[in-house]
Amino acid sequence: MKECNQCGKCCIKYGDGDLAATQEEIDLWELFNPDIFDYVHNGKIWHDPNTKEPLRRCPFLELAAKARPDEKDKYTCSIYLDRPEDCRHYPSLIDEMVRDECEMIEVVDLNNPTKAQKTLDKLMSNSRPTSHS
Repeated sequence: MKECNQCGKCCIKYGDGDLAATQEEIDLWELFNPDIFDYVHNGKIWHDPNTKEPLRRCPFLELAAKARPDEKDKYTCSIYLDRPEDCRHYPSLIDEMVRDECEMIEVVDLNNPTKAQKTLDKLMSNSRPTSHS
């Protein structure tokens, strides 16, 4: 399994209303991060602050500057330390990574998904609980 290369596929794929935030996260944003809370509407995240319409993409996903024009696009998260648990816990399962075309997955991982899951759990141990599969 490769390290994350910041391809942004996970953030782009789940930026269209497929993410949730806990009430605790929303409450903390309201108190301490009003710039994030502005994008919350009726307990759901990533809504236009003016129209209240859902956004098609996370407003905090940013295209990183390139050192050379021929480099692949890389993305950063401007609220990385305050991102929702849904974001912190991704990726959680090998099947999920395959479905989402995550660039961390390698052919060797597909040949031994149990070992790959253990590797993934170790890589993500600081971000989320381990899987129970």
